[in-house]
Parts: sequence; C-alpha cells; structure tokens
Amino acid sequence: MKRVSSRLAQAGLSALFVLLIAAHVGGLIHIAPMQRAEAWLYDVWLKRTAVAGKDDRVAILDIDEASLKSVGRWPWSRDTLTTLVKQLFDRYGVAAVGFDVVFAEPDTSSGLDTLKRLAQHDLAGSRDFQAALKQLAPRLDYDARFAGALAGRPVSLGYYFIPAGYGDARTGLLPPPSLPENAFAPLQPGTPPPTGYGANLAGFQRAAQGAGFFNMRADADGTARQMNLVTRFDAGYYLALSASTLRVAFGGDPVTAGVGQSSLLGRQYRSPWVEVGGIRIPLSADGSVYVPYRAGSPFPYISAAQVLAGKVAPAQLENRIVLVGSTAPGLTDLRVTPFSNAFPGVEIHAHMIAGMLDGTTRSMPPWANDARLLAVLLLGALLTGVLLRYGPIVGLLASLAMLALLLGAYAAAWSRFWVVPMAAPMLTVFGLYALNTAYGFFAATRSKRQITKLFGQYVPPELADEMSRDPAHYTMEGQSREMTVLFSDIRGFTNFSEKLPPAELAEVLNAYLSTMTRVIQQQRGTIDKYIGDAVMAFWNAPVDLADHASRAVQTALDMQAALPQLNREFAARGWPEVKIGIGVNSGRMSVGNMGSEFRMSYTVMGDAVNLGSRLEGITKQYAVGILATQPTVDADPIHAFMKIDVVRVKGKETPVAIYEPLGPKDGLADPVRQDAADFEAAFAAYQKQDWDAAETALRALDARTPRTLYDIYLERIAHFRAEPPPADWDGVYVYTTK
Repeated sequence: MKRVSSRLAQAGLSALFVLLIAAHVGGLIHIAPMQRAEAWLYDVWLKRTAVAGKDDRVAILDIDEASLKSVGRWPWSRDTLTTLVKQLFDRYGVAAVGFDVVFAEPDTSSGLDTLKRLAQHDLAGSRDFQAALKQLAPRLDYDARFAGALAGRPVSLGYYFIPAGYGDARTGLLPPPSLPENAFAPLQPGTPPPTGYGANLAGFQRAAQGAGFFNMRADADGTARQMNLVTRFDAGYYLALSASTLRVAFGGDPVTAGVGQSSLLGRQYRSPWVEVGGIRIPLSADGSVYVPYRAGSPFPYISAAQVLAGKVAPAQLENRIVLVGSTAPGLTDLRVTPFSNAFPGVEIHAHMIAGMLDGTTRSMPPWANDARLLAVLLLGALLTGVLLRYGPIVGLLASLAMLALLLGAYAAAWSRFWVVPMAAPMLTVFGLYALNTAYGFFAATRSKRQITKLFGQYVPPELADEMSRDPAHYTMEGQSREMTVLFSDIRGFTNFSEKLPPAELAEVLNAYLSTMTRVIQQQRGTIDKYIGDAVMAFWNAPVDLADHASRAVQTALDMQAALPQLNREFAARGWPEVKIGIGVNSGRMSVGNMGSEFRMSYTVMGDAVNLGSRLEGITKQYAVGILATQPTVDADPIHAFMKIDVVRVKGKETPVAIYEPLGPKDGLADPVRQDAADFEAAFAAYQKQDWDAAETALRALDARTPRTLYDIYLERIAHFRAEPPPADWDGVYVYTTK
C-alpha cells in the first residue's frame, strides 16, 4: 500500500512539473530560468555553427578614435561629410552607403547665417558684399551641399523610433512607409508600437534614395539576438537600416511583402515574408529575424579619416556596401551579442546585410510554440511512465534518447533556417529525470532515516550513519549470532537513592548514564536498555564486529576508568560516590526486535545473556569491578586477564571460569602481571586443597598489595580447614542466589 501511495505521489509531482513548463510555453506563466535556458541553447548552437571567414561585400567605415582625433569631435561639419560621400562614390566606387547616424540638426559651422544677417542689416548697402555673398553662399551652405552629394546616389540614411513609454516626439522628416498597414494582415507585434521618432532633416531625407531605422532589439538578458526587419508605425511598415541599405544597393525597387500559408496537424499557420532587392526574407510572427552572426571579424573596419585623406586602397571599398558608424566608446554604440559584451552596433547591420544576401537569416516558424508544447506534453507523459515503471537506469537511457531526438530536431530546424526553441522540452526531460531521481533519493533517504530511527536509540550516531548507507544489509528481524553482552549496575543503589530527593536522583542518573553511554558508544556498542541504574549493552549486532569481545572488555575497563572524574563532579555537588560492577560474557545469542503488539524492543536473549547478568551480580562477592567468562577471554587476544574462580551460578549446572580483566597486554605493568601470576598459582593450590601453599601465597600477596579478594579466599581456606569439602569436591564455588 505504501509503495502504491509513493508511486502516486511521484506521478503527481511529475505531472505538476510538466504542467508548469507547459503553462510557461503556452504563455500562461513566465519562468525566467526557462527563458534564460532558451537563450543559452540558442547561443551555444549559434557559436557552434557560425560561418567563419572574410566577407568582401560589406565594409564598415569607422568613425573611430583616430578619426575623431584627426577630423575633430562628432558631429562633423556637413562639408566634411560631403567630402566623405564623394570620396566613397567617386574615388572608391562603393555600391551603396548606409548611415548608422541621424542628421537631425542644421549645420551652421560655415558662418553663412551670420553673413546673411550682415547682408540684411549692416552691409545691406554694400554691392560688393552682396555680390561676394551671392558667389560664396552655395559653397558655404554645407547642408545643401551634403544634400546634393546624397542626391542620385544609393544612400540610405538612418533614423530611430521612440519606444512606447519613452515619449512621443517627432523630429525631422520620416520617410514614407515601405509597406502599407495591410501588407501582412496581420503581423503580431512583439512589443507595443513606437510612439515617436527622430529622423533626418527634410532636405537630406528627400535627397536620399532611402532610409531605415537603426533601433536595436535586446532580449530580457540585454543580448541582441534578433532584429526587427520591419516595424509598424501609424499607417504603415518601415524598413530597418540594413534592409533599406540593401534595397538601394540593388537599385531602389519597391519592397514587397506577403503571408505564406501552411498547416500542421490540421492547424493553419501564417508565415509573413518581405522581399528586398529581389531577396525574399522569411519573418517571425512579429516581423523580426535572428541576426545571422558570423564568427570572428568578417568585415573590414576602415577609418573614416583614412578615406577622407584618400589613403585607402581602392580594392578595400570598391563595389562594397559601406556602413558608416562608430566604434569610439564616447559615442556609445556598443551592444551585447552572443559573441561579445562590447559589440559595435554598426556591425550588427553588416551581419544582417550579409545574411540577407546569403539567405541565412533565421526566423521562428509560426508553429514553433505549438510544436514545443506538444513535445513537452508527449515526452513528459512518456518519460514519467518509463520512470515509474522501469526505474532510473532505463529512465536514464530513455532520457538520453529523448534529448538526442530533441537535439536532432533542433539541428534539423536550424538547417532550414528555423529557430524552434527546444529548451523547454529538453528541460522537461532533464527535469523529470532529476525530479524522479531526487524523489527516489529522498525515498531512500527516508528509508535510511527509518533505519536511524529504529537503531538510533541503540547504537552510536556514527554506526547509525554507517547502517543508513546500506539499509538493506541491516534488519531487526530475529537472528542467532556470536555476540558479547555487558551488564553494569551501581553498587548499593537502594541506599544511594534514599539519600537524594527525586529531582536530584534523576540528575545523578542522567549524568551517570550519559557518561557510561558515551563510553559504550565509543567502542561501537549497542545500548539494549537502561534498567533503573543498570545498563545493558551488546556488540556484534546490528553492525558486524569481529572484535566484539575485545571491544566489550575495553568498554568495561573504560567505564571503571571514567568513575573517578565522575565522582569528583558528584562530590562537588554533594552527591554520593558511585561504584559499579560489570559483567561481560560472550556466546551465541538471539538478537532482534522482540516484544508484544503494544511495544517492541531491539534486544538480545539466551543463556549467554543471562550468564552475563549473573556475573555482574557476583562482582561484589569478589570485590572486583569487572568479571568476564572463559568464552570472552578466549575471544579477546588484546587484554590480559586474571582467573578469579570457577563457579556455578544459580540455574546453571555447568561450571564457569570467571576472570578479572587487567588491561591491554601491551603496556601491562610488571607488578600487575606478577600479582596475577601469583594469585593464579595460589588459586590452583586452593583447587587442589593444598591449603597451606594457597594460604602462604595469598598472605604474601596481601602483604604486598592488599585486596579484599585475597581475604575472601583466606576465609574460604579457614572454613574448609574446619569443615573439609566432600571427597568429590571439584573446586567449583556454587552460588545459590542471583
């Protein structure tokens, strides 16, 4: 049931993701990262496929820093511009000139207006002055001379439209529209139509064969990827500077336009186009085209000052279309393009002209949005089904196949000079795979959290983390395995607890149990339970530990070693001193989640567990802190032990040898090692009923290192001397209580 619920949730998330992208494609919502992804994909593909090499059809006449330094600051006098135009056509034989500048104000630099005022007032009676002025006026009327230089030559002037929201000024003379308002019937506006313009002086506009707007178009990220080739204003459509320049270069024939018809999956689509100089250019629905940027620097930049001085080789300009513009930073005509963040605006027009000549301008077909919406929905549904049914591996292969299909479709459209945005379908595929993989990851993480939740209360955090990396390897189901168990208890806890009020007793227990738990967890032990003041722990479950016996013994030693510091802290707070006994036993035990339908606990059971509990109880009988059994000693090659006794605990018939851990074998002090050897010799004599030898050895030990343990055996020897054991006595001490 949980699996079905998880699958439904996964399917729901996938469907929501697909619908969000579909809503973006359909224009219902705007997802900025999606738009940036489309732009990134376009830029990458453009750079990968851009044509390299020089183009000898277009040149850029650059009003550069050198020209400004040589001729003077901009704007230059119309006399200078007249010379420039005449040089271009008469000396260099260019095919056409397009001005990426606007001539909106009259030129008064010649002083002709001042001379005319003198002729009308102060020198009105001077026949010589009047005659001289009449002879000089044509030469000093720089605007008229410039208009004369434009007349009859294939020149296209530049002007600009004022976008909506930036004013409605109308200066200069706007050329007549190139196309009537019903030329496209209808053309979808990408942006609101302009509200004003800044055009050239009427005399210049009438003299020139054409004019075009040089407004740049930038996407949301400020990059110029598209250009409007036609723009609607008032009752007609106007040409861009690049198209107008191309038109005059081909003789100035009228522009024609129309709308093509096509159908896809039963839907009808309209594709606008414009024809300039006999070249038909497909347009996007808003009258724009994608700028066909070339790689590198295909167009020569020629300094305007060099042309004015006649220092340019004719071959550099002859029969070329020349665009006059500026790269000087002060004239602020630098744009952001997919190739550069400081791209001369005039060169964008050059790329447009070259693209129209080659037929490489690109447009977005009218069915593009419908196609990508269909791709988003179909691929989204298909991939969701694959991921839910077959999982991430097959899903990855399917995703890669779909991405390859989409890239192939993008390339096929690109080869036909269509731009069909594919980032949305690609992100649908990529996002669905990532979403479902993440969902699977979080589902696995949830499984890991369940492991942590189940085992976290028993094992230290680092073990829980280790288990969570491979949760399938661990189980709470019952199993039988070799393990080591440890029991510890506070000596005399009843008297201990009577000395403290309940609140302080709780603090004491919390501090004590926290300290002991840390010690156990440092050796990767599993806390089974706290039974009042008692602690039960085990090793080798749920995590495999080959050295479980050594770890348990070391834990017992560390717990005893932690008591002095803990007791100092207790003494500072007026709490009683704590002493503990610890029993350690190894053997086969049953471990797992055990209990009732009301409460379960991960615990161990078995005779070996019970024996460990008995050992803890009899530590006080020998006045030792730790007792371990023979199986533990046999399984622990690291520590040294001293044999304490052989006993039968209550409920067990088989005698058990019990030992006191002394510490790691490496570094064990010689006196400790000697005392252990002497005691074991005394114990061997005791078991042989050689009371004299045993007593002599024990008294020597007691004199050297007094211990209650020695006194216990001396008392036993005295007892057996008074009441000798039976003939079949095997040296085993029998405990009749727990």
